[in-house]
Amino acid sequence: MPELSRAYNIEDLRCLAQRSLPRSVFDFFDGGAEDEATLRANREAFQRVRLMPKVLVDVANVDTKLELFGRVANYPVAISPVGAAGFGRPDADIAIARAAAKFGIPFTLSTAANASIERVAREAGGRLWFQLYPLKDHDFAAKLVERARQAEYEALLVTVDLPVGGKRERDFRNQFTLPFRYTGRNVLDFASRPAWALRLLRHGVPRMENLEGFVPQSEDTATIALWVGKNLDASFDWNRLKALRDTWPRKLLVKGVVRADDAERIAQLGCDGVVVSNHGGRQLDGAIATLDALPAIARAVGSKLTVLIDSGVRRGGDALKACALGAQAVMIGRATLYGASAAGESGALRALEILADELERSMRLCGTRAIAEIGPHLLAGN
Repeated sequence: MPELSRAYNIEDLRCLAQRSLPRSVFDFFDGGAEDEATLRANREAFQRVRLMPKVLVDVANVDTKLELFGRVANYPVAISPVGAAGFGRPDADIAIARAAAKFGIPFTLSTAANASIERVAREAGGRLWFQLYPLKDHDFAAKLVERARQAEYEALLVTVDLPVGGKRERDFRNQFTLPFRYTGRNVLDFASRPAWALRLLRHGVPRMENLEGFVPQSEDTATIALWVGKNLDASFDWNRLKALRDTWPRKLLVKGVVRADDAERIAQLGCDGVVVSNHGGRQLDGAIATLDALPAIARAVGSKLTVLIDSGVRRGGDALKACALGAQAVMIGRATLYGASAAGESGALRALEILADELERSMRLCGTRAIAEIGPHLLAGN
């Protein structure tokens, strides 16, 4: 795809995805809840942070590697779980996972992915984490966890900020609903992107492979998605999290935390990591930006847990800022999703190339030779 060579930042990839996808699909990926105030605040928080670079440091060579959960990652980056990525491009989950493996960073597979736990392990490899949505059907959720264990996923990431789905008004306006209904508006929308429509016809509507069997005698994606929405477990609490910690034998991360007191309690349960996240602004509008929430959480549990952050990361320099504020790494979702939607695996790779280049460049310009040297001394006002 010639346009990829002219994609110089993640916003360029976002624009390529926007041109490639029907409006309803793009808005489903790109949008946030209600007024999208939190969606905007996530970016604004990163943009407010000002750096105080050191000079006269030999930065001919910089080392972006770090230890993340006992293994070396090539960058302080991991891929966040993204549901329904296959609606952007067939096998987008596999494409993003392969790109992550090539870059030596972890990939997190969503419960609502269009590729199964087993297929991603078989076809992509690399460092794999599995994200679990708490479901009312405890037996089915336990089967998902066991499948991840059998497939040698190194970590389980449980999302705790989704007792109910957010009110995403772009989807309402685009008549993008589940169960899916064809309307004159969305048929015209799909027809406006013939290459996307032809791929859909050729490959069929993406299946939610991990959730087949969740609805008895149904493999229909729309029906499964509707049932998942109705069967999110709003009763999931500290006792259930403790039970999960007691049964999962590997690394356990908790995603969707913005309060230091919650993070402290997660540490007390013996979890291994916490992801400071507001679900990319897709859940509670008006929630605190994750970068604003990060310092208090890092102070409270940084010596006890591995602290990661997602929501709003669009630049390699954002990873440097997050590390300076106490995170060990950032997680990205939309960045590689935009790339994969535009151009498959090569687009996801391009997203990671951009972020890696920006991170290395920012480290050099800040007089920082290794991830371990990044700290609050690089921030204005500290």
